[in-house]
Amino acid sequence: MSEKTFSVLGVPAPLVAALTAAGIDSPFPIQVDTLPDTLSGRDVLGRGKTGSGKTLAFSIPMVARLGGTLAGGRRRPGRPLGLVLAPTRELATQITNTMVPLADAYDLRVTTIFGGISQARQVAALKAGVDIVVATPGRLEDLMKQGFLHLDAIEITVLDEADHMADLGFLPIVTKILKATPTGGQRLLFSATLDNGVDKLVNQFLHNEVLHSVDEANSPVAQMTHHVFETSGNDAKKDLVYKLASGTGRRILFMRTKHHAKKLAKALTDAGIPAVDLHGNLSQPQRDRNLAAFGEGNVKVLVATDVAARGVHVDNVELVIHVDPPMEHKAYLHRSGRTARAGAEGDVVTICLPTQQKDLASLLKKADIQVVPQKVTANSPEVLELTGEIAEYVKPQPREAKPQGGGGNSNGKNAQRKRALREAAGTVNGRPLRVGRDGQPARDRSGRPPANENGTRRTGANKPSTNGGARSYGSAAGGGQRAAASAGSRPAGAGQRQRSARPKANQ
Repeated sequence: MSEKTFSVLGVPAPLVAALTAAGIDSPFPIQVDTLPDTLSGRDVLGRGKTGSGKTLAFSIPMVARLGGTLAGGRRRPGRPLGLVLAPTRELATQITNTMVPLADAYDLRVTTIFGGISQARQVAALKAGVDIVVATPGRLEDLMKQGFLHLDAIEITVLDEADHMADLGFLPIVTKILKATPTGGQRLLFSATLDNGVDKLVNQFLHNEVLHSVDEANSPVAQMTHHVFETSGNDAKKDLVYKLASGTGRRILFMRTKHHAKKLAKALTDAGIPAVDLHGNLSQPQRDRNLAAFGEGNVKVLVATDVAARGVHVDNVELVIHVDPPMEHKAYLHRSGRTARAGAEGDVVTICLPTQQKDLASLLKKADIQVVPQKVTANSPEVLELTGEIAEYVKPQPREAKPQGGGGNSNGKNAQRKRALREAAGTVNGRPLRVGRDGQPARDRSGRPPANENGTRRTGANKPSTNGGARSYGSAAGGGQRAAASAGSRPAGAGQRQRSARPKANQ
């Protein structure tokens, strides 16, 4: 924290009041460094580690300038004044949530634009007039092509997590979007690194920019303590995962695949440890519901893929667990950055199988993380200390059985018509008369209509049934270990209470 205040840095009084109301009294280093330049209208290139406070670093000057000296006049449909580009839906949502209380101080409207949901509401918001748009590149480009959005009035453009946009292949679209904004506008670019073409964006679109770098791009957070737990195999890994997940505090478990994230969340819930999943196969409403359940504390375990590695900010996440080690060091740092945010303390655990030791050692070296691996079991003292107090067992809610092979009793009009026809037709040779999809008596295997009691055949078309079989899923959560736990049971050692004081994180 810095001794300087927001007021001293030039932040207008309405925004200082909004920050105070949100419990934010002191600026972080990247805010101290950048605010004098951003508030004065300079282009800024900001580099800082995850959790360093970059969102407020650009939200404050954008709202202050658009709400003050820049943007007078009437709000125009489809022509916002401020634009923030973010690589993921989650990050865009987080930025909007941070910015809205500030924008309210000046009666500025903020809307979020991203894919995965219907565009109808987004289009309606644009037509009604918005001042600031927070968007992912793909959906923004779509709305521009359809003529619902024009960027010729943009006065301030922010590019957040530019390095991640490069990793996702968004730079060609981002370049196209930035070209559509006025050349004289203010541009702010925040990125952890300048590789993969980010430097080209800087050279092309920033003018007379000021560079502010807080810590090295790959520097770990001081309040974050790292652990590597080596296990003997998949069964031991499963027990360890369940134990670490069973504490009372918030924790995020990272998996490599969407399937394994879903499966592990279900298995934990079935074992009495309520968990929700977050990955790319979920719809946006599902993502929002699961994040809300985790953020509000109704569920203490979030099982996620790398989609949650950036942009998911939930207070007081005490433990991040790499159930599956990530593929590269930047992902490790961003995953780990979900804890120890904004000056808080947190722990990071990476679970390592014997076959992963070499690759993990190389990854940690690139991330500049120095940690001595420990061989553990689910009941090792190091594990119990991190787990802390065991949460109460929560009986899982019974899941509705899915109908097999088209079973069930539909009340639709077509189904009612078929049932009426069956009742009217009665039986054929002692068996119920089948009715086709068109409501007519179905043909038999020979293709002929079924015979009546007197041996004559009815006429009618038949359409083949397409009852699909249930899909079988193979390997379980965590790279092949058995993830399905018996409902109402915990793995060995998970049912006992362990009350241990939380260790102080290394400073």
